[in-house]
Amino acid sequence: MNNTISTLVELYEFLDSLFDQDCDADTLFASGYLRGFISLVASEFGDENMKITTDFIEAISQGVSKAKSELSPQDSVIVNNFWLQLQHKFTA
Repeated sequence: MNNTISTLVELYEFLDSLFDQDCDADTLFASGYLRGFISLVASEFGDENMKITTDFIEAISQGVSKAKSELSPQDSVIVNNFWLQLQHKFTA
């Protein structure tokens, strides 16, 4: 798979591909948790073929930050770190 992600479809494909790889439970947890935020924000921004924009990324970041209290401190760090790593793959 390409190392960069520029569309929502590519992002979903990347997240789905993690389940086929030998990923640890923390990575799978974080990717599944983030997918919910991504889907929610995507419904406000466009369709699955939309380009990933800085506004889209910022909206997800805000959602993750606001939902921090839903998670244990450890899980919050896991999700936040995964989100930060994932952002490095975006071409926005």
